[in-house]
Amino acid sequence: MNAAISIDKVSKRFELAGNKEGVLALSELSLTIAPGEFVAILGPSGCGKSTLLRLVASLEKPSGGSVSVNGAAPGLVSAQHALGVAFQDHALLPWLTIRDNVALPFRLAGRRVDESAITRLLELVGLGAFGNARPKQLSGGMRQRASIARALVLEPEVLLLDEPFGALDAVTRRQMNVELQRIWSARQITTMLITHSVDEALFLADRVVVMSGRPGRILREVTVPFGRPRDPAVMRSEAFHRLVDDLTAALEA
Repeated sequence: MNAAISIDKVSKRFELAGNKEGVLALSELSLTIAPGEFVAILGPSGCGKSTLLRLVASLEKPSGGSVSVNGAAPGLVSAQHALGVAFQDHALLPWLTIRDNVALPFRLAGRRVDESAITRLLELVGLGAFGNARPKQLSGGMRQRASIARALVLEPEVLLLDEPFGALDAVTRRQMNVELQRIWSARQITTMLITHSVDEALFLADRVVVMSGRPGRILREVTVPFGRPRDPAVMRSEAFHRLVDDLTAALEA
């Protein structure tokens, strides 16, 4: 079976004014993600985690190596609206209702808006009663749920999440982790999550990848041993805390 995401010896160099060599963000990085797998990427600030996601999302092009999504160039997959992306900034349009924000990908793709699909998705993310609200009327966590719903509405083949809960307080973030696990379990879309939180990575992912400081390379890969669905109580277990300590040490090395 083809990999859902294949990153093969990818390097990425950014031009920098006054510096002929520029900045090498990623160096010879390879990673394969299987269909339906949830992979979390950890690494120190500036290591190239978000750059890696942007390469998969076709928002950047590699300086060397290759990236493919379901065997095709990311740009082709993106043009078919088969990539769902959610960032730390929810980027909801403030003048539209939540329902209209979630419907926006249909309009951008030139497709008929599937009202029943939007209704089901709003129910799935716990916003069934808030479709007619404006973003400013919702909490931060609710706005991020709407952002994830928008990323899922065209039933993408791959979901890319770049620190989607990074701006939330600790309690809300943990609640959103539980919600995201529930939403993902209902769809089981191939997912790549960028995060700074070791707890979040271990609770959500099938596999956790640790990147080095710039230029980003893969230092470690850990298969998460906890079954699904995961009760939040798993985060209080001795095994969970051992893994948190192990991955934190790898990040600090």
